[in-house]
Amino acid sequence: MRLEDKVRLVAEVLEEKKGEDIVALDLREFATIVDAFILVSAQVPVQARSMADEVERVLGESRVFPWHVEGYGEGRWILMDYGDVVVHIFLQEARELYDLDRLWGDAPSLLPVEKEG
Repeated sequence: MRLEDKVRLVAEVLEEKKGEDIVALDLREFATIVDAFILVSAQVPVQARSMADEVERVLGESRVFPWHVEGYGEGRWILMDYGDVVVHIFLQEARELYDLDRLWGDAPSLLPVEKEG
């Protein structure tokens, strides 16, 4: 699956699950181990876990599976590593604390992405 398609699909899932402040950063010029970060805020841990479950289900339908998932049990910061894309699902206070938006703020946005065809 192309990077842009994966980002679009994940962003759609997160939006459907009422994720807030969805950001997709193009890191290809800034990092060698990942192409994109997707950041989203959730209100409560159960919402964060629901988002993670749905991302995993929808990408799994395209035979795209995470290499690693961290933080699911606590639900404060769920990191889903898909190799080229890392999805960060935060509770708002954790997002503000770690401030990846600022840390990687020079990276261009991958949203909105246009559908192919």
